[in-house]
Amino acid sequence: MSAANPFERREESVRRLLEERSVPLPPDLHARAVRRGERLLRRRRTARTLLWLSLLAAVLAFSLWACSARPWVERPSDTTPPVTGL
Repeated sequence: MSAANPFERREESVRRLLEERSVPLPPDLHARAVRRGERLLRRRRTARTLLWLSLLAAVLAFSLWACSARPWVERPSDTTPPVTGL
């Protein structure tokens, strides 16, 4: 065994891997991969749509609450009686 540098050993192992006989692949592998990819994309699109719809519903609910409660308006004081007969 000669003292080869790491690059030569790596090159030899890659050459051996390339010279080996390849494993046969199933004939429907491409079709299955395409179906799986389409399914993943559909799930992502559905999740994104649900997220946007949830955000829209939250903004709408907040807007309706803000219009009815009007939190920016100072509430009238209930602790002092109204001034009458001055």
